[in-house]
Amino acid sequence: MTRIGLLSDTHSYLDDAILQKLESCDEIWHAGDFGNRDVIEKLQNLKPLKGVYGNIDSKDIRLDFPEHLHFQCEEMKVFMTHIGGYPGKYPTSIKNILLKEKPDLFICGHSHILKVMFDEKLQCLHLNPGAIGKQGWHQVRTLLRFSIHLNRVCDLEVVEFPR
Repeated sequence: MTRIGLLSDTHSYLDDAILQKLESCDEIWHAGDFGNRDVIEKLQNLKPLKGVYGNIDSKDIRLDFPEHLHFQCEEMKVFMTHIGGYPGKYPTSIKNILLKEKPDLFICGHSHILKVMFDEKLQCLHLNPGAIGKQGWHQVRTLLRFSIHLNRVCDLEVVEFPR
C-alpha cells in the first residue's frame, strides 16, 4: 500500500500546516503550478516528489518536470498533467492520450476546483485536488490524501485549509 499526498496550484505558497498534513504520506504528487523552486525543495525534502509543470511555471521548472507524466503506482497506471479538463469535458489532445494510454487514474490541476469523478466511458478515476495556494478565486484551499492498494484507490480524504 502506498499513501499519496496530492496537491496542485501552490502558486509559490506552502506553509508548515500543509507540510504537516503530508508527513504521513509515502509520496507527494503535484499537478502543476508550483510557482517557485522553494516549494519544490520543501516538498522534495519531505518525501519523494512526482509532478508536472503548470502554465505559470518558469523555464527552469519546466526543465525538471514534464508537461505529461505517465507512471505506475502499485498496479495502477497513472497519467498526470496540469490542464486536463474532466470527464465529458477533456480537451481533444488529452482525450486522445486517455484513449491511447488507458490509465486507471487521471490527475490534473489548473481549475482550482476540487473534483473526484469516475469516468464511466473510460473506466478511469479522475482526481483534481483543487488549489492549495492563496492565489486565485477559490474560497477553500484543498489537497487530497489517499492510498493505492494494488489496483485501487482507497482511504481518500479531502484536507481543507481556510483561505
